[in-house]
Amino acid sequence: MKNKTERLAEIIAESSKIVFFGGAGVSTESGIPDFRSSGGIFAQPSELPPEEIVSHEYFLAHPESFYKFYRERMLFPEAQPNAAHKYLAKLEKVGKLSAVVTQNIDGLHQAAGSKSVYELHGSVHRNYCMKCGKFFGLDHIVNCDGAPHCDCGGLIKPDVVLYGEALDDRVVSGAVKAISRADTLIIGGTSLAVYPAAGFIYYFNGKHLVIINKSSTFADSSAELSVNDNIGEVFSALDAMNII
Repeated sequence: MKNKTERLAEIIAESSKIVFFGGAGVSTESGIPDFRSSGGIFAQPSELPPEEIVSHEYFLAHPESFYKFYRERMLFPEAQPNAAHKYLAKLEKVGKLSAVVTQNIDGLHQAAGSKSVYELHGSVHRNYCMKCGKFFGLDHIVNCDGAPHCDCGGLIKPDVVLYGEALDDRVVSGAVKAISRADTLIIGGTSLAVYPAAGFIYYFNGKHLVIINKSSTFADSSAELSVNDNIGEVFSALDAMNII
């Protein structure tokens, strides 16, 4: 682990256009469960398959049931950025990191101070009336009962990508452009099993590909450096070494 951390430090030191691509493992250390592990959101008992409950079709047909599941299992308003979020924000501040591409919807990268963030699956912090487009923050969703509605009577929808919905073209375009221009791509906290997001790795043409994940991924053999550890611990070690 020590030798790998030292090599990662060298890579960061010589890089000027780092892009970080992250998944659920980045936020688990902030107390937010992932989706499919034994203790994950989708592993908990439910009347219907979770994938069905968080689908666009189910949301429209059964908004009350959708929001019950959504509030209980997918909202963590008290979660705070961890060492990984904070270190990435530092890298951006000093001009080393050009973008964060995330599959997470919790907004913790922005809470840590990151500015250039492509949220592939949206954010729980943005919610819109489907009738008039009025914006509502997370507090409104957390504190109201049942399915939230706007003053105009329209149903409020979280700006998250539900099953059956496509990714936002502008977000995808921005993420792909950032990855294609990067000299270093650090992939962290994701098993690279969710598509189309996992396919973004193929747009990388830079020098250094680094993967930090507790379990192996299909791309490990292609990476210059693969670290099987908690991403927060890896970045904490780099921060302690004053690698910025």
